[in-house]
Amino acid sequence: MGASGDIPERVRGALPRGVRLYHVRPDGSVVVADRDDCRPLGPDGGMIPFIDDGQFAHYLVGNAATSPERPSNATVKLGRVGPRSAFTPHAHGGEHYVLSLGHASCGLYDAERGRTADIPLVPGMLIRIPEMMPHSFANRGSRPLTIVAANTGYGIDHEDYAITAPEAERRALGSAPPTESGVLATASTTDFRALAVALRSVEERQRLHGIAPATVRERLAERLRRMATALEGRP
Repeated sequence: MGASGDIPERVRGALPRGVRLYHVRPDGSVVVADRDDCRPLGPDGGMIPFIDDGQFAHYLVGNAATSPERPSNATVKLGRVGPRSAFTPHAHGGEHYVLSLGHASCGLYDAERGRTADIPLVPGMLIRIPEMMPHSFANRGSRPLTIVAANTGYGIDHEDYAITAPEAERRALGSAPPTESGVLATASTTDFRALAVALRSVEERQRLHGIAPATVRERLAERLRRMATALEGRP
């Protein structure tokens, strides 16, 4: 079903002015509609680059410049994760929620056990990641994966939004990026040397084990989900 007919005209016509309706489809694509139009949402329109090459996001609340100095309390965005790809391991200055709308996984550093846990996710699972916990989100499927991600207090332009291992190592040596206030939100509470070691551990697991594929049962469920969506979308 093409994007122009994905959300029926009778539904679009009933939308009050200013209301937008988003449809995340089983193949990972997203369309957005208002009273006047229905259009695809993707790298070619409505999404901006997000952390790594090939990954994209569309802000629903806040924007890339959200920070403690320019707060919107939280950011909420739709993210698009490329097929069989993963984000560079990183840690956020604020807590983080991710709703997976496909077959994904999240590598999380467990400081208590001293190892990285790999958590498989299926459509509809939402995971909460505490602030400064090293992690990496991956798409286990062969199609683009749509996620809904919410962060407290930070947009992707902020220095503390996604701290990678090289950045943590740089900060451990006493070199910190400039900020508007002159003080990093995480500076007084974070052991950057330990954070760098933890991030390297997540990187190493990702390098050695790669991205686990979706199982046969999951791939079958995906096909059935596409069929169900096609039936539900008929006017």
